[in-house]
Amino acid sequence: MDTTLNTALVAWMDDNGHTAKSLAEALNAALERLTGTRGRYDDRMVRDWRSGRVKSPNAATRKAFEDVSGLPATALGFVPRGRTRSTPAAPQEDPDDMKRRSLVGGIAAAAAAAAAPGTAGPRRIGMTDVARLQGEFAEVIASDHRHGGQRTIEQRAADLADEALNLQNSGSATQRVRSNLYAAAAAFRSSAMWAAIDGRRYNHAITHMREAQALAEMSGDQEIKFRIWSHAGTMYRHMGRSADALAANDVARNLHVTRRDPLFASLGLARQGAIYGAAHDPTGARRSFDQAQDAMDRAAPGAQRPMWLLAFYDRAELDSLALSAYLALGDHPSAEYHAHRSLSGLRPYMVRSRAITTARLAHAQLAQGDADAATATAMKVPADAATQHARVSRMLMEFGAALRATAPGNSTVQTWTEHAATWRTTA
Repeated sequence: MDTTLNTALVAWMDDNGHTAKSLAEALNAALERLTGTRGRYDDRMVRDWRSGRVKSPNAATRKAFEDVSGLPATALGFVPRGRTRSTPAAPQEDPDDMKRRSLVGGIAAAAAAAAAPGTAGPRRIGMTDVARLQGEFAEVIASDHRHGGQRTIEQRAADLADEALNLQNSGSATQRVRSNLYAAAAAFRSSAMWAAIDGRRYNHAITHMREAQALAEMSGDQEIKFRIWSHAGTMYRHMGRSADALAANDVARNLHVTRRDPLFASLGLARQGAIYGAAHDPTGARRSFDQAQDAMDRAAPGAQRPMWLLAFYDRAELDSLALSAYLALGDHPSAEYHAHRSLSGLRPYMVRSRAITTARLAHAQLAQGDADAATATAMKVPADAATQHARVSRMLMEFGAALRATAPGNSTVQTWTEHAATWRTTA
């Protein structure tokens, strides 16, 4: 039996990041949509199709492939049985889904054509591929602002970094395109790094950091270099390594982009202020925040900046970093002041940031002896953030311990205990 490798299917799977297991799962779901009965495909069957051992799957399987890929089964290297022709499934779709499928399908078709024997030459990688990855990056950023710290976000970002690198080896491209692909891979790795930091998985974060740094060097992109080193400073701050935090943040602050755009300089200074707070240096913290505000005031509105920066850095984030610093310094009135300012300015989609700021505000209020107000504030943290976000969970656990220690006879202790118990039943 001829078992020539199905290069078209292999190319499509590689281009779309599918393993044998994930493709089997997608096909099972597609068959359920088509027939009402879930499929029974497994990774062994996918390997049979990839290897060419099975060249002519049945009609239902071909339609499932067409539903998943948006391509005719023949474009995936399959041979129709007998005189039966495989035609694409045509379910009703939302226009946005159709656009997305057309884009992915077009990319997959190009990859399949490049891999198939007898074609004119390798596929051409272009800025359309880069734009698709940038769209995926925007979705990762949005997920981070909604949920933050989740392993699924970390893994998705890491998988997309690998996808960007795989594109490098799937065809020819200009140097501009290759630089952009390395920058995209570095951006995804930096998001995986941030998700790991936010989830307190520091060993994972360090691994992502090293890969991101190498990719950023190959890209030559100053903006993504800044993001990675600035994240590194934040990571070391959370780990209690203030000297390393300052050193990493200084690498970010000394990049040319901070001289070109005061908004980058402002973020570097604000994060430096937070590091000084953690290091119990009140003078350094206040000076850094004053300089950060001055740089923000000088930043030109409407200037072209990367999406990841525009998505989060503003006056509310500067106040959030000041809140962190003053809380660490024990200056609780200043911490509360910045907490209220931050909460009033946070954009609606910044769900994770609102939960963190609210938890910190509760700590600042409790430290000033206002147990009732502090408890009322802590109870505003949504249950999903309280149970699923590592940093928020830890802050609220510490809040409960501090509340019991400082107000043992106060009725709010019982109120808080009962409220926290509801999280365990809904988690």
